[in-house]
Amino acid sequence: MRLQVRARNFALSSEIRGYAEAKLARLSRQLADGTSIEVELIEETKHAKRTAEATVFAKGSTMRATESTSDMRASIDRLVENLERQVVTYREKRRLERRRRTEHHGA
Repeated sequence: MRLQVRARNFALSSEIRGYAEAKLARLSRQLADGTSIEVELIEETKHAKRTAEATVFAKGSTMRATESTSDMRASIDRLVENLERQVVTYREKRRLERRRRTEHHGA
């Protein structure tokens, strides 16, 4: 799993980056190795909001989530919970979907 963390409107500290990477590492157990995750952490000064946005590029689908709170760590926590629900649904759908089979021309 490839993880990319970016910041907008503030300097990304190693503490916040490490926190986001540790939380999102929980998804690596459920996703394939070729999956990439892009996380953008945004701080708005006007409304004192901290937003965490993530996009998961998995095989066959793309999952997105956005969470906003007044604390960056809380935003990351809620974002990971949202993504975990989406990943569980994605995995169940891929596991239960039957392959479409067609009859052979000669049969």
